[in-house]
Amino acid sequence: MKKLLLPVDDSQGARASVQTCIRLFGSRPAVSVLLLHVLQPGGKSLLHDRISDPELGTLRRQMEASGKMQELEQAALNIFDTHKRLLQENRLSRVKTLTRFGHVAGEIIKAATEEEADLIILGSSRTMLQKLLMGDVVREVAANAKVPVLIAR
Repeated sequence: MKKLLLPVDDSQGARASVQTCIRLFGSRPAVSVLLLHVLQPGGKSLLHDRISDPELGTLRRQMEASGKMQELEQAALNIFDTHKRLLQENRLSRVKTLTRFGHVAGEIIKAATEEEADLIILGSSRTMLQKLLMGDVVREVAANAKVPVLIAR
């Protein structure tokens, strides 16, 4: 394993994925870690995965015009700082960050392919009800990714 993709946000699942990465790869400092955060309009909502790509494009333009996109990007930087610091404190110093906008599972899968990741480490912390109402990103990524997916709890 040379390159790991860790999709992160401010959830317990993301913290679990970072801790798992440290436990498994902390003794291998040559490993490169790519932290990915997918910007979600309106946060984690019931409708996010039901918005079409053209609607997402329109929404993105509106958010950029209103300044809301800058707020989301700043929040992503804060999330990256927290996770990056923890990785670096545990001998994983080759850390890059990447921000995307769109459907979370699809963007994770695209990033893994485009960045040539060897492994995706995803945290899972949603309750069964949340998964039923909002969809299950972990399940979708695990079913459709072209690289192995490790699920951290």
